[in-house]
Amino acid sequence: MQLLHGVSAGFDDPNLVSCAGLVPVMSLAQRCGLGRLTAQRLTLAGAGGANPDAKVACLVAGMVAGADSIDDMDVLRHGGMGRLFAGVRAPSTLGTFLRGFTFGHVRQLDSIAAGVLRNLAAHTPLLPGAGQVAWVDVDDTVRATYGYAKQGTGHGYSGVKGLNALIATVSTPLAAPVVCATRLRKGTAYSVRGAHRLVADAIRAAKAAGATGMVVLRADSAFYSQPVVAAARRAGARFSITARMTPAVAAAIAAIADSDDAWTPITYPNAIWDETEQRLISDAEVAETSFTAFRRRNAGEQVAARLIVRRVKRLNPPGEADGQGELFTTWRYHAVFTDTPLPMLQAEQTHRGHAVIEQVIADLKNSALAHLPSGKFTANAAWLALAAIAFNLTRAAGCLSSTFHARATTATIRTQLITVPARIARSARRLVLHLPRDWPWQHDWTQLHNQSGSPPTPATT
Repeated sequence: MQLLHGVSAGFDDPNLVSCAGLVPVMSLAQRCGLGRLTAQRLTLAGAGGANPDAKVACLVAGMVAGADSIDDMDVLRHGGMGRLFAGVRAPSTLGTFLRGFTFGHVRQLDSIAAGVLRNLAAHTPLLPGAGQVAWVDVDDTVRATYGYAKQGTGHGYSGVKGLNALIATVSTPLAAPVVCATRLRKGTAYSVRGAHRLVADAIRAAKAAGATGMVVLRADSAFYSQPVVAAARRAGARFSITARMTPAVAAAIAAIADSDDAWTPITYPNAIWDETEQRLISDAEVAETSFTAFRRRNAGEQVAARLIVRRVKRLNPPGEADGQGELFTTWRYHAVFTDTPLPMLQAEQTHRGHAVIEQVIADLKNSALAHLPSGKFTANAAWLALAAIAFNLTRAAGCLSSTFHARATTATIRTQLITVPARIARSARRLVLHLPRDWPWQHDWTQLHNQSGSPPTPATT
């Protein structure tokens, strides 16, 4: 690729926009009740709380367009954006709005996010297969922060100074995950703190979004606790949680290990990188036994279910003497506590699918959650809830455009469908967007526009 001519540039065209994909996306948001739900449920008082529906829409639109800080919301105020959207607010106004939030207002925003998710699932193929089985995954992450002015920051279990975000997603065998619940916590919070309340919210939101079949809560060992399991059962869901290696779990595994007939060998279709041993693993063995967890609690709080154990053979570390043969086989064990009715191998494979939530967390950190931009804790909590709405809205837009974009990352959808430049013209008292000719994803963009609102008017000039 070589530049052919000398080029001069000038920022002087009032009819250009850099993110024409916001037109169908925000049309979809309007159709799914983002503004209506905000006006009904968000009761922010004071001057900063005026017109909350317009301000929430601005924040979500900015995040969809790639904004990851409050100042970046200026992306909505360039060129001909004022001809496409009314009520666009300045970044300073949006910052004042966010700083007016209290914890109660953040919970109202969580309710709005759940309502938008429900409507997105009703208007788009967001969660196909949810009527048979849906997986609710829970995990937390630390968003690093800098400086000393942010409320709630601290060094948690990861050693990183920041704020702790607890996130839940819902997915199906046919659908990529979407965010169904979020909660921002101070940086020193341990993973399971308040997780049972988020689990209840997440399962409720998943069922409202169409998960009428079997719902399975999946989590790692940090969430192996009686309140989390009890919350899942009260909400009518099954659970599949990595068991911590407590003495009771170790004893149950030892009882299985004495019998070689109990173990079923498996081979992974794709080798898995083992961080502990720094090698690829493709073979393992699986067995199961009955197990009663949380025996130190009252009899009514103890949980009897299945313990599915996967074991992987230990090998000599790199650099050890090659001449030393194996005296006896040693194993590493990974136990899953579950009450799902799935066959043993399928239950073990399904639990490994919990790792999909790491992709969602990475996606969020690569977009709206790149920063927690305010010094006020509740403003950042509201930012997290809005980031979840923007993520789900982008995912729904991808589902409407093509099967490829239905599983694409936010960055891919934004590049190919959202941040598409266009020139605004007027014809027969209608606005017409002139987009680049030979755009590689023209068909997908047109499909999104047709499905989200009125079809685009074909340009003749």
